[in-house]
Amino acid sequence: MADNKKDYYEVLGVEKGASDDELKRAYRKLAKQYHPDMNPGNAEAELKFKEVNEAYEVLSDPEKREKYDRYGHAAFDPSMGGGAGFGGFSGFGGGFDFGDIFSSIFGGGGGRGARSNAIDGDDISVRVTISFEEAVFGCKKEISFARIEGCSECGATGAAKGTKPETCPTCKGTGSVRVQQNMGFGFMESQRACSNCRGTGKIVKTPCKNCNGKGFVRINKKMDVSIPAGIDSEQRIILRNQGSAGRNGGANGDLCILVRVLPHTVFEREGDNLYCEVPISFAEAALGAEIDIPIIGGGTEKFTIPEGTQSDTSFTLKGKGVPNVNTKRKGDLIITVNVETPKNLTSKQKDLLSAFAESLGEGNTGKRQGFFKKIFNK
Repeated sequence: MADNKKDYYEVLGVEKGASDDELKRAYRKLAKQYHPDMNPGNAEAELKFKEVNEAYEVLSDPEKREKYDRYGHAAFDPSMGGGAGFGGFSGFGGGFDFGDIFSSIFGGGGGRGARSNAIDGDDISVRVTISFEEAVFGCKKEISFARIEGCSECGATGAAKGTKPETCPTCKGTGSVRVQQNMGFGFMESQRACSNCRGTGKIVKTPCKNCNGKGFVRINKKMDVSIPAGIDSEQRIILRNQGSAGRNGGANGDLCILVRVLPHTVFEREGDNLYCEVPISFAEAALGAEIDIPIIGGGTEKFTIPEGTQSDTSFTLKGKGVPNVNTKRKGDLIITVNVETPKNLTSKQKDLLSAFAESLGEGNTGKRQGFFKKIFNK
């Protein structure tokens, strides 16, 4: 029997060294996907649901996981000498309760019943595009999205006005039923969602027309969202419990807002620092000058370029960058000066420049003189 079973790690889609949190996340996702309440009458989904629960029951228990890693499925196969001595499923004869796992994972208070069939609502993702300045200073944006909410007409009961759901006669309102399975060497008892009421514990005889008896409807929403100052492109804003509504007491999903920041024509950003290239004239570089530096958000600030500044020299203006999205402490503005060589000179300007060049000594062009010495002195 053990040879026919799928690898438990493969069933959950995780690596063998997966952490407890990774196991739990994988289990939650697959349990929701194959839950009988979401797949009524689907035999294949029901089989997958059992496989997922069986895999998680073993891998979430440190002792059972250790034995499974050492012996594989044989650790829980009595015909291979396993069973209780190997720490297999808790009492194949007495029954293993999958409902206990759902109760712990989906937030049940330890009791069995409808709460063990709780399904968390889906998360919703929305993209929003903002300008470079809006990212630096923060802003408010209106976003549009659709989410699943409880029907306002029936109060999420699914029953038409003037009526109310009745207790399911099959599960007696618990939302779940116990099923025994003959494993060949004993019986395994499991708890599954009641197919008659789809795990709700209630039967709706007169369905609400607004939601067709489902108790939930899709609603288009608009919401103003505050974008914090300092946010960067591809960062996310998570609004807890603003996603689709959960079912059977499950938690609401989250609203995830992915931010895209448009590029700027002058500034570039790296972390909390801003970078900017500033052109200066040959005369300003040689003689030094007070120049205007552009500041993000508009306006300029005076900055003194020292005499003899070379092209591609960088200067730092402290605290003129982007505020950190967490600490609000601002980064720096780093400017790189780019010396422009004059073009389209007049004859007079050329004569003056030639005379100027002839007047220069080695002390004025030390780097150039040193460059040629390195070449020709070897």
